[in-house]
Amino acid sequence: MKTRLGWLTAALGLLSAAPALAQNEISNFSATGRGGVVNTFALDYQSLGINPANLGRQANSLVSFTVGEVGAGVGSQSLTNSQFKQLLFHANDALTAAERTALVANLNSNNTLNLNADATAFGLAVTLPPGLGGLAVAVRQRLSGHVALNQNSADIIVNGRNAAIVQQYYDAAGNPRSGSQPPLLSAALEGTEMQLALTNEFNVGYGVEVVSVPGVFHLTAGAGYRYIQGIGVADVRITGGSLSAYSSLSPIFDINYGSLASNPSFNYQNGKDLQPVGRGHGFDLGLAAEIGKVVRLGVSVTDLGSMTWTGNVVTANDQALAFPQYSGLTNYQVIKNIVDQFGDQGRTLLTYQAAQERRASLPAKLRLGGGVRISEFFEAGLDVTVPLNQVAGNLPAPFVGAGLDYKPVRWLRLSSGVSGGAGYRVNVPLGLTFVTPVWEAGLSTRSVVGYFSESNPYASVALGFLRFKIGKI
Repeated sequence: MKTRLGWLTAALGLLSAAPALAQNEISNFSATGRGGVVNTFALDYQSLGINPANLGRQANSLVSFTVGEVGAGVGSQSLTNSQFKQLLFHANDALTAAERTALVANLNSNNTLNLNADATAFGLAVTLPPGLGGLAVAVRQRLSGHVALNQNSADIIVNGRNAAIVQQYYDAAGNPRSGSQPPLLSAALEGTEMQLALTNEFNVGYGVEVVSVPGVFHLTAGAGYRYIQGIGVADVRITGGSLSAYSSLSPIFDINYGSLASNPSFNYQNGKDLQPVGRGHGFDLGLAAEIGKVVRLGVSVTDLGSMTWTGNVVTANDQALAFPQYSGLTNYQVIKNIVDQFGDQGRTLLTYQAAQERRASLPAKLRLGGGVRISEFFEAGLDVTVPLNQVAGNLPAPFVGAGLDYKPVRWLRLSSGVSGGAGYRVNVPLGLTFVTPVWEAGLSTRSVVGYFSESNPYASVALGFLRFKIGKI
């Protein structure tokens, strides 16, 4: 595997989201410091992908823009802290027999790993003349991933042909044992999920006030559109006695497709590393209300639309358990081994068929928010985000969070709260934002103790140093 792909493979390969990313706000250091609570807080370009109606709210500046805001978070509900860090940061360390047994046991979970990573390369918002609302554009990259493994899939990922279920049905040479019939994967791997979505997005949004009773009630409406370049998707789900699997991965993933590459039905792409293998269109709709200048409410539906994947598309249907062509891990390269599950047969759980294209829905979500703004020094809110479909890149479960912003002095804003769901346990976030009339910079985390916690480890960080606001309203 290419050296420059190390960090990407570690982040993506296996974690693909559940979409646990898949939440846009993780690149917003203010929102991350509130644990993801954002619906009633977001203004200007931060509203894109969250609630475009907020672009119609009264802004504090004529123009706002940012360059290079980034955030990432990865967690597990089953691995110990030491196992978690070995997989992410010390994957080449030797794996002893006792560690191998413990690793298989702890990989068995419906939330083995969840990942979200977002980057806002550029964002710009403009407040239009009175009565015309606000307009925003942004260029973003989004990554989300989710992995769930049952006992058998965890055992095969780690031990290959030496997994207990493989030895039950095959001898050491790979021949079926007399009188035994290998089970279907839908039965043997029930509950296994491996999902990934990595995209480039070009966003535009508009919001405008539609009802106004000065000092009493304001209602704004907004809409957003994004053109999406697909860098990679993988969606393997084995639940309820059925199996569904497909992937379309850019050359950056360095997948070995073996004999599939020469199949005339396979649109093999092996050009530039970040070559898109899919394209699509997404839409957001939202409403936001302000009652008495204190209470704020928001509702939005985001990520409506679909993707069409055309490069390196492979699919798989239900099939009998095959004999793995590898003997198991000698180190902690679990993530790389899961990445390999999307390549040529022999080293994979699945035997794939070539396909010309695959159409898939975007990870649609319903977002609800409520908040109170006591003054410019204190604001609190509650968010609920519900996934509307089960596709790669969506949340594996609803998200609930409560957060607040407090300014003890004019130049410093503190953020905190409590959040849970979306594949993660309950977490307490913390954020620090330095504020001037024209410039903001901040650093935050979704979990104050997650990186050090022995159970339910969670590492997350968001930061940005080039957020600017120009011109007073």
